[in-house]
Amino acid sequence: MALSTSILFQHLILFLFIFHHPPPCSAAGGSWSLLVENAGVSAMHMQLLPNDRVVMFDRTEFGKSAINLPKCVPDLADCSAHSVEFDVAKKTIRPLTIRTDTWCSSGSLTPDGSLVQTGGNGNGAQGIRVYKSCDTCDWQETPNGMAKGRWYATNHILPDHRQIVIGGRQEFNYEFVPKGAGDDHAIDLPFLAQTNDVNENNLYPPTFLYSDGNLFIFANNRAILFDYVKNQVVKTYPTMPGGEPRSYPSSGSAVLLPLHIKKGVVDAYEVLVCGGAHKEAFNNALNGKFDEALGDCGRIKISDPNPQWVMEAMPGPRVMGDMLLLPNGHVLIINGATKGVAGWDLGRDPAFHPVIYRPDNKIGSRFEEQNPSDIPRVYHSTAVLLRDGRVLVAGSNPHEKYEFGNVLFPTELRVESFSPDYLEPVNADSRPEITAPNNNLEMQYGKHFDISFTVKGPVDPNMVSVTMLAPPFNTHSFSMNQRLLFLDSDVPVKDAGKNSYTVGVTAPPSANIAPGGYYLVFVVHKDVPSPGIWAKIE
Repeated sequence: MALSTSILFQHLILFLFIFHHPPPCSAAGGSWSLLVENAGVSAMHMQLLPNDRVVMFDRTEFGKSAINLPKCVPDLADCSAHSVEFDVAKKTIRPLTIRTDTWCSSGSLTPDGSLVQTGGNGNGAQGIRVYKSCDTCDWQETPNGMAKGRWYATNHILPDHRQIVIGGRQEFNYEFVPKGAGDDHAIDLPFLAQTNDVNENNLYPPTFLYSDGNLFIFANNRAILFDYVKNQVVKTYPTMPGGEPRSYPSSGSAVLLPLHIKKGVVDAYEVLVCGGAHKEAFNNALNGKFDEALGDCGRIKISDPNPQWVMEAMPGPRVMGDMLLLPNGHVLIINGATKGVAGWDLGRDPAFHPVIYRPDNKIGSRFEEQNPSDIPRVYHSTAVLLRDGRVLVAGSNPHEKYEFGNVLFPTELRVESFSPDYLEPVNADSRPEITAPNNNLEMQYGKHFDISFTVKGPVDPNMVSVTMLAPPFNTHSFSMNQRLLFLDSDVPVKDAGKNSYTVGVTAPPSANIAPGGYYLVFVVHKDVPSPGIWAKIE
């Protein structure tokens, strides 16, 4: 009996060691390409637009940038630009004019394809800016369009097409844009005050729309389900185990895991929060001691009657990382550092290796390290998914101004792409190509539509799915409005001959599941996605 007890104890110790210290993962795949040597600005904020261009901007107080405006603007400090539009296909950069300070601001892509961008610092704190892309378009600004200053706030598109703007530094409230009748004031949200600690740790609160129209809001290490119409907390979720902060400046990252629609119903809503920093890490970093970042993730099924956090160990620690949903339902964790916190020169040891997280795998086999970049992407780095399945990576400037020499991490102007392993040549025969409809698909809620596609190699009909992704606004380790849906397949895959196929699917049932606007639609076969097509639902 004593021997059996000893053996069981040894197995228990081994299990706990493996859980908390997973074996190192070998780099499984993925590749990097440098797209642009000098984007002109350091991309603190980034948004993919429905014409496949990407708008990037930093802040007007960074000093003279590396790209000039076509002509000087009288009320600006110099003739340089602090926003650009990047044409991905042509690899060209066009400077844009921003007059108010966009430092640590927020935004959302609206149903008409415009980027509505809010807040910032100084003369931009209450600003609203709109950018509608065209060859000659520029930012349109309303300097005092907000009721409160919104510095480090979060935006989310609502089912009625408005944006809710939540929080900001010492702003424990929310408001709406555009302003309608009765929308000219801010509404208190005590949860933000309750999650505010000595180092704040509740800024840029990750927010996700739930199926009943309420909002899941996470701040610091706590979360609520919030009815913004009645200004009521519907549910309070358990505190994340360990009690460590996960929000800015401790800067973990969060994502709403893919939503699977079956017979008009989403089967589960799950949120994943990864990385962050210890409570004392911010003050330690200010004094030159850079603590190792948190190395775990918490996952919670918010649709459960009694939801609980399930903790998982990552391959390594990470702070200031970004989490992006890929078209096949996997999650890419990219950018950041392994020590320190967010802030001016407060991070150390860049996290060069991206990590793929496969939500449907069993615990212990979900994470896989990818091949590394050689460019540090620390504070103020960004990443967005492109229509062809690559990930655009830019930014990194942990300094109050542009600094290109004699610093540990110089201001980064290079733009690169990361290609997940589904783009490797070995997967070419499995990769679908959508042939119909063409780009600019029009969808209606709950309505059927067919997609035609080709695949070079053999097709397994049971491994074909159709997904749609809302392109997010990315800044400060959070991708606002990001959601991926697996559509309900109501007509099985049909072989049309000559490597051609059709599949029938149903659009999402309501704006609570998929707020109106632009999405990227993909056909996925054996976890290999097609290039996307732009679609609009309303």
